[in-house]
Formats: sequence, structure tokens, C-alpha cells
Amino acid sequence: MTSLVARREEAAATETRTLPAGPLASVLGVVLLAALTAAVAWGSTSVPLGDVWSVVWRRLSGEAPRPGTNDLIVWQLRVPRALLAALVGAGLGLVGTAVQALVRNPLADPYLLGISNGASLGAVAAIVLGLGAGGALGLGLSAAAFAGALATFALVWSVARRGGGFAPLRLVLAGVAIGQFLSGFTSYLVLQAGDEQQTHSVLFWLMGSLSGANWDLLAVPAIAVSAGWLCLQARARGLNALLMGDESAAGLGIDVTRLRRELFTVTSVLTGVLVAVSGAIAFVALMVPHVCRLVVGGDHRRLLPVSALFGALLLVVVDILCRTAMDTQELPVGVVTSLIGAPALLYLLDRRLGSGS
Repeated sequence: MTSLVARREEAAATETRTLPAGPLASVLGVVLLAALTAAVAWGSTSVPLGDVWSVVWRRLSGEAPRPGTNDLIVWQLRVPRALLAALVGAGLGLVGTAVQALVRNPLADPYLLGISNGASLGAVAAIVLGLGAGGALGLGLSAAAFAGALATFALVWSVARRGGGFAPLRLVLAGVAIGQFLSGFTSYLVLQAGDEQQTHSVLFWLMGSLSGANWDLLAVPAIAVSAGWLCLQARARGLNALLMGDESAAGLGIDVTRLRRELFTVTSVLTGVLVAVSGAIAFVALMVPHVCRLVVGGDHRRLLPVSALFGALLLVVVDILCRTAMDTQELPVGVVTSLIGAPALLYLLDRRLGSGS
């Protein structure tokens, strides 16, 4: 019986796969490297590609940097920002893929669980109440956002566990209700902002920004995304089984309740870290799994790494657009992802409905 269910799981997970994931991941890796190079070279002050790699090579090899502005622009400003964009994009791709399997809903994304609302509330409270970097208690903006995410995680977890188990519907309803409540409180705090600059900072955070990237900021998201990918990849078989329903998953010997608890924990913590360093960036976690599923199918052993690479590539390209689209100011990342993501998602939905899938 178990072998029969296992064969059904494998067939269901791979029936829509159209391209081999290995070669595709290699291509995405090469294109991502090219996009990272372009992100470092292009901006208000362009840097020749040869100079970009010269600066990077000197820094990595431990040589003394050459005098001039290129070293400052490339190594101190643009390389950390490009890497942060790749990390956040990869993390959002992973989290979106996992959440859609967790609640068995292809239109779900991590923000459906309310975690991003909690992180946003923490950040806005730090700005409005003066608890940001260098402020009272020494509480930095990212730390406040992450604290808000963890508090929301604990609250959603407590509500979702009432009555026992972690049913998908209960998770979604708890996340949506708590998220909307926190969103309303965040809007109230925005109205209490003391000056125009403070209001601008709040709104820019709520719409997503990578402008605060620096080398010190990269360590935590790098560790979180790497650990999150390893945890999710180790549970790829369980993610496949969840899509077939709880009974089929239990037939494979999977503890469904425990698996959902683990997935909820991993996705919540990872979402909190990502929002803490970049603000709320819409549509990436929702759109990336859809696109990748069309290309490599629904087997999470292949889907997770491809989603991470495509998410990283997408956000690096979006960040280039945000920095170069306007001469006078930088666009919030969430604005551009929404402008790209909404039409793309509508197209994908129309295609799925037209094919009857």
C-alpha cells in the first residue's frame, strides 16, 4: 500500500514537469551572476565591468584597494545591496513555495499568515516612537521589525492551535485576522508620525527598500536563507505529500500535524528576517512559485532550488530598475514588484483557467 501511494505521490509531483531542473538551475545561476554584475555596474554613476571585477577580485584576494571612488561605490555600496537583493529574493521564493504547499492553496503567500504585518508594525513603531538605530534602548529598526514578526508568529501559532492540530483553514483565518488587526494599528501609527521625513521613512519601509544594505546586514539573512532552504529541502517529500491531502500524506508515514508545525515555524522565522532587512515586498513570494511550477512541475525537490534562484534573479533585476528608472529619486521595491507581479499573475491565472487546470 505504501509503495502504491509513493508512486502516486511521485507521479502527481512530476506530471507537469516540462524542463529538467538541473540544467535550468545552472542557466539561472549564470544569468543571476550576470545580473549581479550589472547591478553593481549600473547606477547614477556607471562603473565599467572590468573595474567591477577588478575591485571584487582585489577585495576577495586581500590586496589593498586602489585609491579612487570606484572601490567605495562597488564594494561598500553596490555589492552588499546586490547580494541582499539576491538573498531576499531567494528567501521569498522559498517561503512562497512552502506556504502554498502548507495551506494547499496556489494563491497563498507568506504574508497571508500575518507575519509581515507584525514585522511592519515593529519597524513603524521604532520609527515613530524613536526606537530606531541609535534611539532609545538601542533598538535598531531591523531588530524591532524582527521582534514584531516573532510576536506575531507566537500569536498566530497560539490561535491556530486552539482545538488541537494545525488545519490549513485555521492557519489562514488566524493569519488574515491578526494581520488585518496589526495593519490597522500600523496605519494609526503612520498618522502619528511627527514630521514629513518620518512619514516618508515609514511609507518607504512599508513598500520595501534595499537602500540600507551594508556588509554587517548580510550575515543574518544569509544564514537564515541557507538554513531555511536546507530545512525545506529536507522536507520536500512531505511537501509533495501535503498537496495530495492529509490522508495520503499519513499513508506515507508522515506526521501531518508535526510537519505543518515545522513548516509554519520555518516560514514564519524566515519571513520575519526578510521583512526585517528589506521591508514588505509584494508579489515575489506569490508569483515566483507559479512561474517555476509551470517550468519544472510540482516536485518540491526540484521546485525549491529553482524558486530560490528565480526569486533571487527577479529581485536583483527589480532593484536595478528601482535605482535607474528615475533620475531624481529611487523607487520603492514593492512598487515595482507590484507593477510587474499583478499583470504577470493575472496572465498566469488566465492561462490556468483557460487550460482548465
